[in-house]
Amino acid sequence: MTRLPLCALLLVSMMSTAQVYKTTDEQGNVSYSDTPSGNGSSEQVEIRQLNTSAPPSEMARPAEKSAADEPEAVSYKVSITAPANETTIPMGPGNFSLSAQVTPPQGRGELLQLYMDGAAWGVPQDNPSWSLTNVFRGGHDLHVAVIDANGKELAKSAAVRVYVLRPSTNFKNRGK
Repeated sequence: MTRLPLCALLLVSMMSTAQVYKTTDEQGNVSYSDTPSGNGSSEQVEIRQLNTSAPPSEMARPAEKSAADEPEAVSYKVSITAPANETTIPMGPGNFSLSAQVTPPQGRGELLQLYMDGAAWGVPQDNPSWSLTNVFRGGHDLHVAVIDANGKELAKSAAVRVYVLRPSTNFKNRGK
């Protein structure tokens, strides 16, 4: 890695001492060379002094972080504020909203994940409210968790149970 800058510096220093000649032929074409042409129509080109600067000094590497440098873990309190536990969602398409509260507010890189019946619902987000659509009929246990950037669960709310009423297609009206 250190050979490349050294070779480039050597090449630049050799070029600064080399002579350059400009030659124009009968058709007006211009060419440059390090040797004059044999017919005497070459003129020496004066090369200006090259701008150079010293390389930057080597930067000190940052010290390795120790366990003492890690920020203390925050203890979160998570609760679902709406819907209340044992709420029945009336007959319809199975749509309702869920709101949660996190104290203190989650830190940088920490998100909220909604779980329905133990499975993640949607993608983690920083907003503590969700609009749930097309939830199947029946009872569902919901909880919200604060997760870090690696997906590790930092805190979790108590479960809230909701009952969703939806029309069934199993029993068709058979009027006679």
